[in-house]
Amino acid sequence: MKFDLGTRYNYKIITPKEIVDLIGIFPRSKKVVMCHGVFDIVHPGHIRHFLAARNKADILIVSLTSDVHINKGNYRPHIPEQLRAINLAALEFVDYVVIDSNPTPIANIATIKPDLFAKGYEYSPDSKVIQKTKDEIQAVKSYGGEVIFTPGDFILSSSKFINSSPPDLRYEKLLLLMQRAKIQISDLDNALNMFKNLTVHVVGDTIIDTYTECSMIGGQTKTPTISVKFESKVDILGGAGIVARHLSAAGASVIFSTVLGQDDYTEFVERELQQDGIRNLSIVDRNRPTTNKNAIVVGGYRLLKVDTLDNGSISDDQLTLLRSQIMNEKCNAVVFSDFRHGIFNKRTIGPLVESIPSNAFKVADSQVASRWGNILDFQRFDLITPNEREARFALGDQDSGIRSLVSDLYEKSKCRLLILKLGDKGIITCQDSEPSTLDSYFVMDSFVEKLVDPVGAGDALLAYSTLAMLSTKNPTIASILGNLAAACECEYEGNVPVTPDDLRLKISYIAEALR
Repeated sequence: MKFDLGTRYNYKIITPKEIVDLIGIFPRSKKVVMCHGVFDIVHPGHIRHFLAARNKADILIVSLTSDVHINKGNYRPHIPEQLRAINLAALEFVDYVVIDSNPTPIANIATIKPDLFAKGYEYSPDSKVIQKTKDEIQAVKSYGGEVIFTPGDFILSSSKFINSSPPDLRYEKLLLLMQRAKIQISDLDNALNMFKNLTVHVVGDTIIDTYTECSMIGGQTKTPTISVKFESKVDILGGAGIVARHLSAAGASVIFSTVLGQDDYTEFVERELQQDGIRNLSIVDRNRPTTNKNAIVVGGYRLLKVDTLDNGSISDDQLTLLRSQIMNEKCNAVVFSDFRHGIFNKRTIGPLVESIPSNAFKVADSQVASRWGNILDFQRFDLITPNEREARFALGDQDSGIRSLVSDLYEKSKCRLLILKLGDKGIITCQDSEPSTLDSYFVMDSFVEKLVDPVGAGDALLAYSTLAMLSTKNPTIASILGNLAAACECEYEGNVPVTPDDLRLKISYIAEALR
């Protein structure tokens, strides 16, 4: 693999205690200077800053703020902390690099006790000194060190660079992630081969997505009515149904439990499931329609959507039957696919969750679209996969940065693994109850090459990340395969099942890029 940066420069990336063991305690024979910052992009202004600092001392230490404490923007940093550290370590004149797990450099200043602490000219006393800088100056002076300010002849902002054109480092980030998790490209392919030995029980709301293609005729003269001509219509199995189809296409044995109406769409669902070899345990309710969402499309634009549905709760008898199916069907995992169209609500969620066998892997996805699902209704699940909007809705949080958001949701849901979908920005995975711990979460960019239709990307991610967790028990592999499945779905028209061969093609492209 190319970009073999980790093994080449990791010897420079060490802890503050290891640095003290190497350079000695203050005061020492060799003069030490320390710089601190985010360094999301290392630009000429940073280089001049480092060089000016290095000219004042024998040893240059650069400290960088860890990902969890960066709040400059909702999706910052664009470059993860380990790659930022490698970028700095690759500079010949930088002797050591520290990833600071604290929100400020004060603790590391107290540990390392550099002779000099270098700040940029924009922080000098001639400018308006902020409180953080005052705290740093006080910390350095407390043991006899000195704060210096490098010349301001070339000042640039990383934020301006990034905001104007975010860097495309998806392959470098992925390689670094795989190296840290000790994962090879072959591990991804091997995981795909293991899916056929798994059984998954999908429980949730079935939706028939109808696309009615029309052409524009015009408008009425007497009333503000748009007139269109019917051209064609296509029905697609959606909702929990497409989750089941993704799992089946991936090679798993699938059991499907849902509630349908007594209508023509019931037969359509049965045919689709039978065609894919899915074991159908559908309950038919003669008093409600099968949920149908009909989009009227004209010239590629959705003119109108007509929904036929009953969002009322399922009956007690139906709840009892669903519970019996969940308890008695042998499977490796139970997936709750919640669209809030009758199966999942305050009255039913508790009993349904209690019905999951103790040895089954528990997965939940709760949508916030036309209905208001809440992913926090599914506590202590093994895997949840909400998107950013669903996370903000569940927490009532419109303002926090994405890392604070994902940490809060992880803590409150008490899940074992959280994969937060970020749309065209990819995903962020949280897998540890201590968000400040290294590797507690990681970000992965999207691998969509040509966006055609993003509908259904989350369903594909849910299916493949579930199967990957079952087969490998590795959150990194699960996140990668789920993310690649979502990318494949985005490159298709309509919500169609993603196959392992689709992912293998993506993996081959990545392998080529990493050579």
